[in-house]
Amino acid sequence: MPDEKPVLLRVRGVGRRYAGVTALAGIDADVRGGEVLAIVGENGAGKSTLLKILSGVVQPSDGSLEVADASGALRAVELDGVRGATKAGIALVHQELNLAENLDVAGSIYLGREPSRLGWMDTRRMRREARRWLDLVGLDVDPSTPCGSLPIAQRQLVEIAKALSTESRILILDEPTSSLTHREADRLLEIMSALRARGVAVVFVSHHLDEVMRIADRVVVLRDGRKTGELARGEYDRAMVERLMVGRDIAPSMRRAANGAAPVRLRVEGLVSAHRRRAPMSFEVRAGEIVGLAGLVGAGRTEALEAIAGVSPHGGRVLVDGLEVTGGSSVRVRRGIAIVPEDRARNGLFLEDAVSVNMSLAWVDRSSRARLVDRRGERGLVARMIDRMQLRPPHPARRVQTLSGGNQQKSVIGRWLAIDPAVLLLDEPTRGVDVGARAEIHAEVRRLADAGSAVVFASSELEEVLLLADRILVMHEGTVAGELAAHEASEVAIMHLATGGSAAHGAKEHA
Repeated sequence: MPDEKPVLLRVRGVGRRYAGVTALAGIDADVRGGEVLAIVGENGAGKSTLLKILSGVVQPSDGSLEVADASGALRAVELDGVRGATKAGIALVHQELNLAENLDVAGSIYLGREPSRLGWMDTRRMRREARRWLDLVGLDVDPSTPCGSLPIAQRQLVEIAKALSTESRILILDEPTSSLTHREADRLLEIMSALRARGVAVVFVSHHLDEVMRIADRVVVLRDGRKTGELARGEYDRAMVERLMVGRDIAPSMRRAANGAAPVRLRVEGLVSAHRRRAPMSFEVRAGEIVGLAGLVGAGRTEALEAIAGVSPHGGRVLVDGLEVTGGSSVRVRRGIAIVPEDRARNGLFLEDAVSVNMSLAWVDRSSRARLVDRRGERGLVARMIDRMQLRPPHPARRVQTLSGGNQQKSVIGRWLAIDPAVLLLDEPTRGVDVGARAEIHAEVRRLADAGSAVVFASSELEEVLLLADRILVMHEGTVAGELAAHEASEVAIMHLATGGSAAHGAKEHA
């Protein structure tokens, strides 16, 4: 077609095998300048493997790659690592963050490419240039700020600024909005649109299909390592993409019936986290109840969950089944409080260890006697949890760091589901998880609640809060600004409370 954009990267018959297991097979695709190409699929479908091949992180077992030269002619290439991909004009932003947290923001952005003057690193110039890329992604932090002190959403934006600073012709984004608020995600989509207008090719992986519908010019769908469809804008709707991803229609979730007479399993009285000394919060969660914490970034949701779990110091009281719980996180796990942290790679997993180690950790701690581990029981437990969580691939000896982000999340959640905790705390439970896996995780959380556990979760996605919660606590400036039952909640009512509005006025607005 005469109006087709120029091909900057051509993929033909690309496949990848790990120890004889096929992760990807026979992938064909063209990446065009001035277009946003979305790659979607369930966790384990092969998306991350494909992105790693395109960015030189791993070599394909089969197939070929061609990259356009300065004249536009396509030439076969073998990308010898990330440095080779950078020379070819390709930059990748990983889903799991990869910043040098001991450096400041500017140093992380220009690591390995530091500007120099008279043989010395030119720190002033580096910070000045870093400021330009930070402004582009809408991140208002000082370039001299240590990366390790930034929250996960801001570290994600620094990663994107780092990729943009290489001025690559092909920018690959793996779940770039998974840690961002709606406002930050909207800003990133605007950046992608601006890059498209400049002729940059953007390859975009996202589990948020609404974002795909908004920004993508073409969509490539993967399932079980193979391409199941390629659709241009105007040729597809959300339901069609979901069917291609999972091979079935996604059944809508049924609203759970609340039991107001159930006993209270978790009671929080006057809780103040170390960062929110002036904002005490109190609430209770009954057996079988799922309570969602909503609020803007910085409202204190994560701090509240970490305080309840004993991860961080706090004031006030936490009671489980009427008995006060004190001590650190390990003590609280033994008292029945489990937490799935927001940053699974950093705080929730032993990435170098096998799936079996990660999934059985809590069970082994509870079941061991005289320091002896029931290995047969452990193997049986891991096999059951892999099947229950539908982990892909279902190999207990596989290292967790080789799994997709969604399967890593299933590993963390499965660890706690294996011991039926009295209280399960979930911080962003489906961050970076596809639509099929999200439904599976929600179903398992509901099953745990149906068995009598109390569940508290925090999510930045209002759609998830409205879908999963029986009751919603909206936080503002470190405390509960208002409470909404599931049947009376709406995005408007939640945002009214989250931005400091009164509970009474929010109820009137909703009505």
